[in-house]
Amino acid sequence: MIGIQSTKTLLIRPFEPKEADILSVYNAVYESLVYLDDSYLPQPCLAESWEVSATGKTWTFYLRQDVRFSNGLPFSAKDVVASANYIIDKAKDENITDHGFYQNLNRYVDSISAKDDYTVVITTKRPCYGLLFQMTFPVVPEGYVHADNPPGTGPYVITEFHAGERMWLSANTNWWKAQPQVREILFMLQNTSSDVVESYEFAQVQAVFTRSVAGAQHKTGANSLTMSYRTNQLECLYMNNSSRELSVEVRQAIRALIDKSKIISTAYMGLAVPSNFPFYPGTWMYNDSLDASITHDVAEAKRLLAEAGWEDSDENGVLDRLNSEGEPENLHLRFFYYEEPDNDVREETANIIAAALAEVGISTKITAMTMTDVQNRMKNGTYDLALVGFAMDVTPDPGFMLMSDNIRSGNYNKYKSSKMDELFKSLRKQVTQEEYRQKLMEIQYQFLQDCPFVCLYWRTGNVISRYMYTTCRDVREYELLRGIESFTTR
Repeated sequence: MIGIQSTKTLLIRPFEPKEADILSVYNAVYESLVYLDDSYLPQPCLAESWEVSATGKTWTFYLRQDVRFSNGLPFSAKDVVASANYIIDKAKDENITDHGFYQNLNRYVDSISAKDDYTVVITTKRPCYGLLFQMTFPVVPEGYVHADNPPGTGPYVITEFHAGERMWLSANTNWWKAQPQVREILFMLQNTSSDVVESYEFAQVQAVFTRSVAGAQHKTGANSLTMSYRTNQLECLYMNNSSRELSVEVRQAIRALIDKSKIISTAYMGLAVPSNFPFYPGTWMYNDSLDASITHDVAEAKRLLAEAGWEDSDENGVLDRLNSEGEPENLHLRFFYYEEPDNDVREETANIIAAALAEVGISTKITAMTMTDVQNRMKNGTYDLALVGFAMDVTPDPGFMLMSDNIRSGNYNKYKSSKMDELFKSLRKQVTQEEYRQKLMEIQYQFLQDCPFVCLYWRTGNVISRYMYTTCRDVREYELLRGIESFTTR
């Protein structure tokens, strides 16, 4: 029995998940052409193999022929095409605001068709290795794309669901792999993250999924096993590159002043992993050779500020310099943040950062706002610093944050670099993992030099359990049940 938070899921709709924990349930029921292994690399699932044309714009996927859905229907190419087109049509629908969790599939796929019963052909909008990561969408039978609780090909079937109360999973007897070792899973659906943690404390469940900072107390519990899982939420300190005060030297100085380990241990109770780039550390896509160039270094920060012409000439504790009109101006920055509903951690984070800046003479005014108000401030450029979180896409491509033509749709730093633009254009033409990785390494080097914003850390959560249920090395949000079907106790 597992406790999770769920208040928004009223229907079982695998293409439109409303909550992170429910998506983990869906991923035990529905499978995709490709899955991402412990190294975060695409591997065959419902597709046995694939090949790409010489132009890089036509991908052919060869499907398994021994798969049936949980209701006994045979799996074929037409099911993949119908599932993909449902997602793409929803992404294109201008009459709705919620375009679905898998909407970015539309950015990659130009057309998808069934060459025969077991061959799917995709033409892409551009040649790009990143397409393979988009092939992780769920597949349901052609006639069930609009249905509630449609059949899947995964190890489990949702046999009972009562919104806001409980959900029951049973082993899928038609699964194409060996029958699941864990035959049934009951989920107790809780209203708040606190309720989730309490259900574990009072032994109402054997395991819980939680991103609550309060859940960190169980890390050292004698009767608990804790697995840290990584989320797709990247926390950043955005810096308005168009602000007169925020030259590249000042941005680099601010980066050097931030003690990420202090923030993670105090504000987040350890529930975060520091990162210097918008890629997850320890994976094939992360340029760890550059980490030594980005450290907490107050002396270096002071040097950079002096290089930019800032000094405390009147000895009032705030740095100043003469502006273009020959008048003195202080280094004072407007600093905005918003909080999450269940974790009030950004206020403490903002105060830690502001205190570090004040020690070298950078003055800030911290203001708490709603997420919408902070977003509007960033879009309008009426801010200097902002603590924000981004839900990063499954494909490792943060171009929305860094390309000049995305000033209104993610690059709220007003960062402009022709070099970075060219790197991303080149990235999106690579069709092999090796070529793609090389461009990611170059992008991170340019990011190091320009410091358009500060990557702080990736949020993590905890699976707190009385029993081990998986041997997966990389436990990820949205896939928290991965491996439970094959786990056996010894």
